[in-house]
Amino acid sequence: MIWLWLSAAFMVTTAGVHSVPGYRRLIVPLLRGDAGPLADPLSRRIIRFAWHATSVLMLISAAAVAWPGTSKSLLMVIGAAWLATGLCNAVYTRGRHIAWPALSGAGIFALIGALG
Repeated sequence: MIWLWLSAAFMVTTAGVHSVPGYRRLIVPLLRGDAGPLADPLSRRIIRFAWHATSVLMLISAAAVAWPGTSKSLLMVIGAAWLATGLCNAVYTRGRHIAWPALSGAGIFALIGALG
């Protein structure tokens, strides 16, 4: 069970960093421009919403992983998805994005927890 709690902790931490500092460092500067699609107020609201909705989905993953009685199959799917996301992030950004270790770690811990 400790592996599942570690996985959930990594997921919650990733969601928090994504939602607050990530928003400030990426989305706020992006939205300062008003060319192209960013000139449309609806597009700007959708970008903000989608950014934070992603963090909410991370929190839902954490809840599912830590929830007592979650099926091993679901734990495996969630763990594999987080691990794949982390590894793809590492490859795509050539290891320069800060999230890939946390994403991968959350996935690995969920997989270990599911198998244990």
